[in-house]
Amino acid sequence: MRSVVLVLSLLLSAVAVAALIAPRQTTPVRSGSTADSSLLDSLLRSDAQLATIARRADEYEVQIIYTQINRDEQNQPHFTQHSFHLNAQQYFNPASLVKLPVAALALEKLNNLNQPGLHRNSPLAIGTAFRCQTGVPYSTSPDLDRLNTVGNYVKRMLLVSDNVAYNRLYEFLGQGPLNKRLWNLGYPLARITRRFVPCDTAANRHTNPFTFYSQEGQPIYQQPAAVNTEKLGFPLGRIVKGQAYQAGGRLIREPYDFTTANYLPLQDITNVLKAVVFPESIPQNQQFSLSSNDYRFLRRYLHQTPHGSGFSLYKAPSFYDAYKKYFYYGRNPTAPGQSGLHIYNVVGMSHGYLADVAYFADSTQRVEFMLSAVIYVNKDGILNDGSYEYATVGLPFLKNLGRKIYQYETTRPYLIKPNLKGFFTEQEQTAE
Repeated sequence: MRSVVLVLSLLLSAVAVAALIAPRQTTPVRSGSTADSSLLDSLLRSDAQLATIARRADEYEVQIIYTQINRDEQNQPHFTQHSFHLNAQQYFNPASLVKLPVAALALEKLNNLNQPGLHRNSPLAIGTAFRCQTGVPYSTSPDLDRLNTVGNYVKRMLLVSDNVAYNRLYEFLGQGPLNKRLWNLGYPLARITRRFVPCDTAANRHTNPFTFYSQEGQPIYQQPAAVNTEKLGFPLGRIVKGQAYQAGGRLIREPYDFTTANYLPLQDITNVLKAVVFPESIPQNQQFSLSSNDYRFLRRYLHQTPHGSGFSLYKAPSFYDAYKKYFYYGRNPTAPGQSGLHIYNVVGMSHGYLADVAYFADSTQRVEFMLSAVIYVNKDGILNDGSYEYATVGLPFLKNLGRKIYQYETTRPYLIKPNLKGFFTEQEQTAE
């Protein structure tokens, strides 16, 4: 009898523990997806504008990650993630989201090369060795912002999402080493396979030769042209979208094929941003090999506005404060910046997909959180026709989502309010 009672007691305890750790669900779990957070679901449905999209989340291919950050007595962050329709098997075009891992890995490669005098401000020249490649001559300029350097390419990518700068760092890394490093860092589904120019699949496997120079104009490091001879594979299989697409001035009446395109799941790019903003919170084998100065450099240009950065190439009004801020500001050219609010983010806009991945930190309200989202706005189902509902649906949704979560964060109880002064001060100590 005692043994029966003991067994029943153990079973009841196991059930109780399982109930405590099981995720709360408000909707059935879809294939490959994560259970929806009841908190995030309720926040979406409490706002009329957000609820309209949430009710049609499958149609808009919406995915959202909201990460609460709670600090302990030592001001160390602890993360609680909430998600909505998150599904790594649901393809979306990441567009410029891939620029953050490419920027971090380019800085990491410079460190690993460990060549005397080679750093992110070293001038460079790029040659050609295969079709679809373009060169960059060695040049000098009294305006250091105009020099072709890894550091300036990173600035251009993070400040205004510059595609040419991305192409150059993709070429510097090489297709094979770039993807293998991402997989080793814990991103096995990630595929960064293309430049942002219409090169074919074979041409994207080939990358250019590089020469780096000292400040006196002497060559200090040469990297030969490279080719990735290993097939990357595409874990999601064949991926097609839409009903038709434009190409060469013609309408092709068949779905657009994304099978060999770049892919970066929303969870992965969220984790990459977390690894840049909070490197101490990441397992060591998933950390980038970056110096503290490198991290400050990345965070500075993730946060800065184009002309607020002082980078001479970007002047108002062409590049306005909200140029790369989809959350909260909706990329509105006339939106005034909110005092105290810092948004460290990377965005994507392509083929009808809009995405923003951000860390919010407000020194006035003393709140912080992470927010990532993607939405697909292509009502006519035609790709590459330039007819997308970015301004009427996508950007308003991301703006309202950012404001809703920010508003909630200013009212939710914090056991210990974050001390962000040291974090913000550190970013101003970045070497150029």
